[in-house]
Amino acid sequence: MANILLLAPLLPVVEETLHARGLTTARAWEQPSGAAAVATHESVRALATTYTVPVSAGLIDSLPKLEIISVFGVGYDSVELRAAAARGIVVTNTPDVLTEEVADTALGLLLCTVRELVQADRFVRGGQWAKGPYPLTASLRDKKVGIFGLGRIGRAVARRCEAFGLSVAYHGRTRQDVPYRYYALVDLAREVDILIVAAPATPDTRGAVGAEVLSALGPEGVLINVARGSLVDEPALIDALTSRTIRSAGLDVFAAEPHVPERLLALDQVVVLPHVGSASLATRNAMGTLVANNLISWFAGRGALTPVPETPDRSRTG
Repeated sequence: MANILLLAPLLPVVEETLHARGLTTARAWEQPSGAAAVATHESVRALATTYTVPVSAGLIDSLPKLEIISVFGVGYDSVELRAAAARGIVVTNTPDVLTEEVADTALGLLLCTVRELVQADRFVRGGQWAKGPYPLTASLRDKKVGIFGLGRIGRAVARRCEAFGLSVAYHGRTRQDVPYRYYALVDLAREVDILIVAAPATPDTRGAVGAEVLSALGPEGVLINVARGSLVDEPALIDALTSRTIRSAGLDVFAAEPHVPERLLALDQVVVLPHVGSASLATRNAMGTLVANNLISWFAGRGALTPVPETPDRSRTG
């Protein structure tokens, strides 16, 4: 019987790396009842999954020998962490290996949104240039950027913003020893021209960017989200864009992916991407390798490589 159950299709490098170390895997989606059949896998000691597949308390309870859940992605809000922690099950994610890629995407999305590069592309393709020049756009010059979430990705975004000559401030769970000024979230939005969301998805951050924050950002404000759709109150954002409470938005993530509200798509001042922040071949392969290496290290008795704070690897302490 397999020791590792894959809950979703992952890159080939995951299974290739695991099999090369003699670890056995099974694919939940190839079972007659899909993930519902995992209760029959009494030998399963590990799950490998992505943020798109919920790992519920019921699923965790159905696997009596489960020890570790390895998540493909930096976000792990799809896992019922309390249930895992109560069982002493370690949850891992894939930090660091995607940091620079997501930060690159954030700045690319920022440029596209502020300078309207996507709209200008459509302008040319639609044969409008022959009728006259594209209208003048906003500029990044002398703008202030606020970063919501100054973790690995937030700090990488901040470094890039500095290289662009932009001043940076931030909001997060705690103040950090950094050369950027700290604000409460509403105050941050009021202080800056551009708000970039890079915080983790938690119960505390759900809907944190709502009507009050958007109103504080103001009519020339720009919102960029490369974190999770749950951090932004999507109806409030649509209302703010429709009423010109803020100027524009660049979004890589949405509340009910892959579904994007038609009202949002109808707004020309919005740039939308299909959650591609880390979606380069090199980065995704590095993420897949880390998913596998967490499991390899665990089964070798060396503990998890990147356990999340909510489920620390007790085997590495004491």
